[in-house]
Amino acid sequence: MTKKSNKVKKITLALQGGGSHGAFTWGVLDRLLEETQLEIEAVSGTSAGAMNAAVLASGYEKEGNKGARRALQEFWKAISLKGAFSPYHSGPFNPYGADWSPIALGFDMMSHLLSPYQINPLNHNPLKDMIEETIDFDKLRRCGKIQLFISATNVNTNHLHVFTNEQLTAEVLMASACLPHIHQAVQIDGDYFWDGGFMGNPVLEPLVRQCETPDTIVIQVNPTRRDDLPRFALDIADRLNEITFNSNLMREIRSYLDVTKLIEKGYITDPHIARTYFHVIPIATELARLGVRSKLDTSWTLIQRLFNVGRRQAEQWLAKHYDDIGRRSTLDLAEWTPTEMR
Repeated sequence: MTKKSNKVKKITLALQGGGSHGAFTWGVLDRLLEETQLEIEAVSGTSAGAMNAAVLASGYEKEGNKGARRALQEFWKAISLKGAFSPYHSGPFNPYGADWSPIALGFDMMSHLLSPYQINPLNHNPLKDMIEETIDFDKLRRCGKIQLFISATNVNTNHLHVFTNEQLTAEVLMASACLPHIHQAVQIDGDYFWDGGFMGNPVLEPLVRQCETPDTIVIQVNPTRRDDLPRFALDIADRLNEITFNSNLMREIRSYLDVTKLIEKGYITDPHIARTYFHVIPIATELARLGVRSKLDTSWTLIQRLFNVGRRQAEQWLAKHYDDIGRRSTLDLAEWTPTEMR
């Protein structure tokens, strides 16, 4: 049972990317949105996290928490329908799932031999059409209830670009989720963009600098730790992506926690420098065990499974840490701090 207080607790959310594994994040969000005493001030998202953030804010603008929950459910149902004929989609013609599909393996090999400019010269992407159909971008750009910070990597400048509410378009979301070996770079205002996870998965700076609440909840999709050593090429590439996509996030969290420690010890007394509290709703064991190709599997069976796991993780976290919001950080420092810094 979640502990309650009469005071509304404000939070910000940091949503990681991870393809179809973003359905786990949907489950977490669905459970958090049931808490009437929680108020979401802002969301920072990358890739699938950016999609979840935009859909949540759009639905919330229309009908509050209920609208956000409904919008997220409709979005993920649409994702499953659009991906029904994908070679990674598990089902009757692919009963063993994406990780064991010879068709998916063939597409993997082709994507390493040929670029998306060769495979898909017309740059057709059904995901873009679906996003435009399910998200009201005019309303989203006028959204004043939840601030959004969507990250993408500028291919030309090697810089992180953070898009805010008034800048959001379908192209921005596609840019945030653009994996360069699968999709062509997305052009926005003369620049080209790839997945935001290369520079921040997701970025925390705007949540810390531009929001009132000190509490940020990170919904984790990419594991920081794996006990097994990857030995196959696909597993090695997947672990390399996890390390790359987590490194900037871990670095940001460590730097902000160091500032908070200095404030608590009295070394920093400037009132303009605020302490920050970080919380992590961790990736579930079931999710961490899935192979890399499952991130492209949009079967409703998998999406529902991840959704249910996400709800359960959120329920457990709320039961244990709800009262800590606004009081202290609850993430496992041993996992997020290098050994030599402890």
